[in-house]
Amino acid sequence: MLAAAGRGVPLLASEQPGHGDGQPPKGSAEQVIMLWMGGGQSQVDTWDQKRVSKDGLKDPGSAYPGIPTAIAGVDICEHLAAMAPRMDRCVPIRSVHHDVIDEHGAAAYRMHVGRPVSGTIIYPSLASIVSAMKGPGSELMPSYVLMGQPSAGRNPGFLGAEHGPLVVSSTTAGPRGLVRPERISEQRAARRSALLRETEDSFLQRTGDDRRVAGDIAVARAAARLAGPEFLSSFDLEREPADLRERYGDEFGQRCLLARRLVERGCRFVEVSYDLNFKNGTGWVTHNEGQRGQHLLIQSLDTAMASLLDDLEEKRLLDTTLVVVAGEFGRPSGFDSQGGRGHQGKAFSVVLAGGGLRTGQAIGTTDELCKEILEQPVSVPDLFATILAAAGCDPAETLYAGDRPVPATDRGRPIPQLFG
Repeated sequence: MLAAAGRGVPLLASEQPGHGDGQPPKGSAEQVIMLWMGGGQSQVDTWDQKRVSKDGLKDPGSAYPGIPTAIAGVDICEHLAAMAPRMDRCVPIRSVHHDVIDEHGAAAYRMHVGRPVSGTIIYPSLASIVSAMKGPGSELMPSYVLMGQPSAGRNPGFLGAEHGPLVVSSTTAGPRGLVRPERISEQRAARRSALLRETEDSFLQRTGDDRRVAGDIAVARAAARLAGPEFLSSFDLEREPADLRERYGDEFGQRCLLARRLVERGCRFVEVSYDLNFKNGTGWVTHNEGQRGQHLLIQSLDTAMASLLDDLEEKRLLDTTLVVVAGEFGRPSGFDSQGGRGHQGKAFSVVLAGGGLRTGQAIGTTDELCKEILEQPVSVPDLFATILAAAGCDPAETLYAGDRPVPATDRGRPIPQLFG
């Protein structure tokens, strides 16, 4: 049941994804780190290697040669050289698909919420669902942290403000709103807190069961707890060994290091966005000239992700941390008139790592130029169901928007090969 989301009634066992015994699969992940490749990462230039193009404008194919990996028969881009021997910790899902093509915002919403936009209900993000289903990992840490720009798809929807993101913009300092101004003494801050709590308690009594009011007050009280040293000390990356910080690499890598520190302390879901101003100026939006600097982004991801997996493994956190690499859609193998790539939602790649899954295998196969899925298509609801199951949640659980029952996923089923 979901106390935080109201009442919850599981679906019938016959309707639940499972292993044939009526029980849904469950993984060992306690927390999730999503590495968000905003803009649309080209799968044929990263995780789903195809023949190399000989002439970018006329000859479709991968922009870079491939290299073998720790998964037999699976090649990835040569610029993922650090990840290649670590792919035994990973599952490249090469057959993810949805029907959003032309709109980045709509596709990003789909990949965060798992459903199209509705005119009658505000759906929660995947991160918010994990927050609600898992509950807090620590009362002194936020459940859901976003290192990136907030958007509609990243919001908690009907689950309430207490499952919304705490937005972080710096790897070296916590949110300014949590830091007590020097001009306010500890005694004065304590008096203010006591007065605020009395006011909140009185307001809760008057409003009764209004979940919006209760959620807003819960967020305010959580913010007061987060102003303590447990959360704010997470941003002191200088406490990490210098060689480790150097191994993580650039700003994106430092965000990944901060993500490890956050989940280590009890955060349930951390999204690390690859911002547009990193490296090539366009991010993963590789239209036109953006394609020419794409290798810089791939190398940055390679360094950061390999270091993150090693770091989690050394700290015995890899089996309990699911790492997800995703973007809003992929890119076609053909090129535009300026040598860049367009959008493709009908076949693209998402990579999972750790989380207690049966890694070291690839899911799904596309044709020779990644135009069509040949084997095991994975819908976005299936992907969400897999992530929830990996986190020990039932993807068939029923959430409630007021009195309206809403399944946690849109009829998604976990990928069976990854469990058991």
